[in-house]
Amino acid sequence: MERQSVRSDGMQRVSACYTGNLVTHVYENRGIMGKAAADIVSGKIKHLLGQQEFVNIIFASAPSQNEFLAALIEKKAIDWKRVNAFHMDEYIELPENDSRAFASFLKGKIFRYHQFRSIHYINGNASNIGKECRRYAKLLMEYPPDIVCLGIGENGHLAFNDPHVADFNDPLLVKMVKLDAACRQQQVNDGCFTGLNEVPAYAITLTIPALMAGKYIYCVVPGEKKANAVYNTVHGEVIEKYPSAILRKHANANLFLDKDSSSLL
Repeated sequence: MERQSVRSDGMQRVSACYTGNLVTHVYENRGIMGKAAADIVSGKIKHLLGQQEFVNIIFASAPSQNEFLAALIEKKAIDWKRVNAFHMDEYIELPENDSRAFASFLKGKIFRYHQFRSIHYINGNASNIGKECRRYAKLLMEYPPDIVCLGIGENGHLAFNDPHVADFNDPLLVKMVKLDAACRQQQVNDGCFTGLNEVPAYAITLTIPALMAGKYIYCVVPGEKKANAVYNTVHGEVIEKYPSAILRKHANANLFLDKDSSSLL
């Protein structure tokens, strides 16, 4: 890993690290981190829109994305009507329109603020989950992702690819998974659910290959509870035990951290 101090970008960035292909940016706090990530992502969206008719973006749904999404919705220079939006996972069998569903999260954080070309939701209440996975996979093949905006779980998961179900060579683009205990507890830690018994045991998720298919990946990970997962992302062996470590194999991946989440680097 190569580290350099870079405090001259106007965003109080503390350092930049390079591990494999992964570029890691560390900022003073999560607010500055979110704004910096939004600046870079919005710049890439506008650049791509200058080259192609529309841009396909996959968004993550988690409190870790709050500052990033709040800054991104202020980017009014983006022609959002030329953006096709997707999300990367959804709980199975939450009540329809439940505020804790990831579709509801993204509606509240970004989708309601702009008119998109299209917004494609995963239906966690579909009567046939296998069919729903195939439907969403077909959409991803029709609209290959240009940009993937994601986070990392406390157990290192990307989307809901927990270590026990992560597969770097998964033949599927979308699948049903059983969430592990650490993943479900994180949902309580994040304040999304009041108790573990409320957290659904199963979900639909985009797989690792589906996420890695994005031309550009921007990973936003604040908070001290993510420090160990961040360490494994940057320094861990690239194996399914550390799902997020696969980001080091992507040609165009950026990791945005605050001082808390980067504390073990």
